Amino acid sequence: MDLKQLQYFVRVAELGSFTRAAIELNVAQPALSRQVRLLEVELRQTLLVRNGRGAVPTEAGKLLLEHGRGILYQVERTLEDLGRMRGGLSGRVAVGLPSSVARVLTVPLTRAFREALPEAKLSISEGLSGGLQQALASGRLDIVVLYNAQPSRELDLIPLLEEELLLVSARPAGLHEDPPPGPIPLEAVARMPLVIPTKPNAIRDYVESEMAAIGCRPNIALEIDGVSAILDLVLDGAGFAILSSNALLNSPRPSAYTARRIGSPPMKIQLSLATSLQRPATPVQKAALDLIRKISPKVVAHA
Repeated sequence: MDLKQLQYFVRVAELGSFTRAAIELNVAQPALSRQVRLLEVELRQTLLVRNGRGAVPTEAGKLLLEHGRGILYQVERTLEDLGRMRGGLSGRVAVGLPSSVARVLTVPLTRAFREALPEAKLSISEGLSGGLQQALASGRLDIVVLYNAQPSRELDLIPLLEEELLLVSARPAGLHEDPPPGPIPLEAVARMPLVIPTKPNAIRDYVESEMAAIGCRPNIALEIDGVSAILDLVLDGAGFAILSSNALLNSPRPSAYTARRIGSPPMKIQLSLATSLQRPATPVQKAALDLIRKISPKVVAHA
């Protein structure tokens, strides 16, 4: 059995699409389809049902997917073990970070990774928690940092830290050294026009859940994705935002805004490290997990 053919099949089966798999694997779609077909011919089994919506594994395909993941893991583990004989861990780790966390964690994590694991390769992707979780499930990412992650049978979650959520508004013109305003009740925040991300979004889901618990709903003025765009609209007077303290402190102009704590005690959201329970972590991935756990509390703003 050709390992490349097996890798191609596993990726198509996980993503449910030849098109998406071809993009991720950086291979032409006809070549990808041909390799998977050759694997089917060799095994004398139909592995994937192709339809207009993508590709779905057959019963034989599901069995091969289960074994294929294990085979590819063992190959990667073997390469890492051989790498250790050269003096260090080797292999590749793909990490996904929320954009606000990536701004402060990418450089120190990359520096620490190079020092601790010189034989290994690190790739870092930015995105929303929902997209990062999907990428983890499909195997495109090995480790992700998630806001407000919920326990499931697919995820192994490690609490990382709590980050405070703040009500952000534009600072009045000419006001530069005002004392920090006091906390504002959540029910008062619910009445304010909010510039908020579209669903699904982990922080939005958390805020709506907390408001629902006290019988409130958010007053949504605008829905838009991206911290920078939200802050620009707040500065333009479109409304208020609810953002993590880290997102505000690492914005280009934090002094242009006023931030208030929400509730007493202050509202906080959990940041967690997540890996997939469908694929065992390799030694280099475990080492990367330890680095993230060590570095994050030092560089990510939290209360």
